[in-house]
Amino acid sequence: MSEHINIWLNNQGIEQAYLAMGTMIVGCLLIFVISALGYYLAKYQVLVLVNKIVSRTKNTWDDLLLEHNVFSRFAFLIPLLLLLFLTPIFLPEHALFGTVLVVFVKIALSFQIARSISAVLNVIRSLYQNTARERYLPLSSTIQVIKLLIYLVATILAVSFVLDKSPIYLLSGLGALTAVLLLVFQDTIKGLVASIQISANKMVAPGDWIEIPNYGADGDVIDIGLNTVKVKNFDNTVTTVPTYALINGSFKNWRGMLNSGGRRIKRSIIIDINSVLFYQNEQIEKLKEISLLKDYLQQKSDDIAISLKTANLSGDNVNSRQLTNVGTFRAYITAYLSTHDKIHHEMTCMVRQLAATESGLPLEIYCFSNDQNWKNYEAIQADIFDHLFAMAPIFSLRVFQHPTGYDWQKK
Repeated sequence: MSEHINIWLNNQGIEQAYLAMGTMIVGCLLIFVISALGYYLAKYQVLVLVNKIVSRTKNTWDDLLLEHNVFSRFAFLIPLLLLLFLTPIFLPEHALFGTVLVVFVKIALSFQIARSISAVLNVIRSLYQNTARERYLPLSSTIQVIKLLIYLVATILAVSFVLDKSPIYLLSGLGALTAVLLLVFQDTIKGLVASIQISANKMVAPGDWIEIPNYGADGDVIDIGLNTVKVKNFDNTVTTVPTYALINGSFKNWRGMLNSGGRRIKRSIIIDINSVLFYQNEQIEKLKEISLLKDYLQQKSDDIAISLKTANLSGDNVNSRQLTNVGTFRAYITAYLSTHDKIHHEMTCMVRQLAATESGLPLEIYCFSNDQNWKNYEAIQADIFDHLFAMAPIFSLRVFQHPTGYDWQKK
């Protein structure tokens, strides 16, 4: 009799175990089916409707929400929330699988919420870059710090869920790790301080053209981050420079030139000193045919005539005032630049004679073009010097260059 009772009890235990297992399997299926259905409705029904609405609006900020996947990341919260709330309902209270599933879902929720907030911060950064007139606010580095803090909080919460401890309990232990944290995040801390100094002193902003020879950077700043500054060079390569390097070293910022309205032209023509001579009256009369020099030559001729009359000298006397070809050429260049429509006439414009060297006498043209575009600027500069090189022989001047094989052939 006792044997029959034991067999019956064993059979009852086995049936209850199978019943509990079947209940758990059914509960898990229901949980995952409902969660999958919720994700499907959120992503393929609600999001499609939201995309249609956003595409029809005239606003630009809502397009950024789609570009940075804000809605998609929030949509992924739906199945996670359903898993979290349905698990205690469909699974036994002390079931090991249910406990593990809840912990996993809480961890996933922590990081998914962090990713969603990160996407919103990306939208804020894009809005600032598109609308801000002055971009000196270190928003990129600030947002990176906020993201770092958010993911740090998410990590602490995940560890607390695994250990089943309060997050405050874990935070209390971080004080002892302060030195380690400072060592690990030293570049981040230096980058944050550097970005604040850069913005406070308005040293550089995205879009500025900067040169940092030590790092081979020469181009436009495309991003100022927490740890690095990205510079797109003119050969379309990208150089990354540590943010703190901008305050530890020196660099050239061309923003002042861009804001001034002019771009400097500073280049010399080297004159062969052996070609420098005095003009005779016949040469002066011939040069008066050049309209830019007519008034200048007439004034100089009158001044020389008065000087000769006062000193009672003849025009060919060595002690008399005479015009030189290099001085006249310098006056011509000045007149030519003053009438050039591509020269900024409200900025410094002069032609000066530098100290003679073993190569000859430099005539430096110092002026500013009114077009700052690099391509146009080079064309303006080339056109000016093309003209001056061609005009030099008219003034009986030779432009110096070192002898070539062609020169020796002519001999």
